Amino acid sequence: LSLSEYNMEKENLSVVLHSQGDLRLEQRPIPEPGPNEVLLQMHSVGICGSDVHYWQNGRIGDFVVKKPMVLGHEAAGRVVKVGSAVKNLKEGDRVAVEPGVPREMDEFFKSGNYNLSPTIFFCATPPDDGNLCRFYKHSANFCYKLPDNVTYEEGALIEPLSVGIHACRRAGVTLGSSVLICGAGPIGLVCLLVAKAMGASQVVISDLSADRLVMAKELGADFPLTVKRGDGPEELAKRVEGMLGAQPHITIECTGVESSVQTAIYATRPGGVVVLVGLGAAMTTIPLLNAALREVDIRGVFRYCNTWPMAIAMLASKKVNVAPLVTHRFPLEQAVQAFETTRQGQGVKIMLKCDKTDQNP
Repeated sequence: LSLSEYNMEKENLSVVLHSQGDLRLEQRPIPEPGPNEVLLQMHSVGICGSDVHYWQNGRIGDFVVKKPMVLGHEAAGRVVKVGSAVKNLKEGDRVAVEPGVPREMDEFFKSGNYNLSPTIFFCATPPDDGNLCRFYKHSANFCYKLPDNVTYEEGALIEPLSVGIHACRRAGVTLGSSVLICGAGPIGLVCLLVAKAMGASQVVISDLSADRLVMAKELGADFPLTVKRGDGPEELAKRVEGMLGAQPHITIECTGVESSVQTAIYATRPGGVVVLVGLGAAMTTIPLLNAALREVDIRGVFRYCNTWPMAIAMLASKKVNVAPLVTHRFPLEQAVQAFETTRQGQGVKIMLKCDKTDQNP
């Protein structure tokens, strides 16, 4: 179907969160791109844990849903209309969408850390609308052309992959690093893929779920570690050391669970780095003195910056394979069912297919 046909039908089905627990499918007007924007016909959009969290809780920390908001921020689509000042894209281009667009050239933008800009626009973070819809407009500078050998779904997976790239960059993963990853959900798994691609020699990955660890092993984990509720952090740290023969240089914590953050600190070797990716309680009790006396650096991670070009190059050259992460697909019309499936923790990554005429990957 062409844009004009969708326009005639006024068809822009969108997944809208009205308030906590109130998720609806509704028609919205097809937006008109500004001079520096492009209109995209969305193709594949992944569901993120944060989308589900907003639906279930109505907020994440200080970000509160106060008015209806379109969900979705892991997206790829096709350019169907180009703003008057856009030079880098044309109609028909297949693109991956970087959801965070700085609104001003502040100090963070100038230093290349635009993810830290307090005024940044970010898809599906209140009050900004996301792209889980048929048609969506976005800054052309934050849409990246996909090579022919990279699918739309791979394009959508660049968003979670970027979290892994940024986390591994912050951690300083390099040739020969030994790494512990706490949590084998979608983000733990992309951290695994990126750490291996960056040259990590040995990776231990831990999770409560044996199923998730099977997937982790298939994706290249050297040592899957099954954790049971109630396992002591210091005892788990010893088990990690036993598996590797030494403490890991780097721990990437992807759960946000207090006991897991404690394990991360105890497990990391002196002079090493702990990177916190998972979001937990605002106040968390940790063995800070243990980290301080052993010079273990604790580093935060907030989203990502400057990752899309690298991610596209990694996918196009087959250095990283994200395709196995997609375990379920639903047409956009079945979005509520897709969200329910994600909430129940089934599968790894669930993709919504937004183009009625093309449901391929």
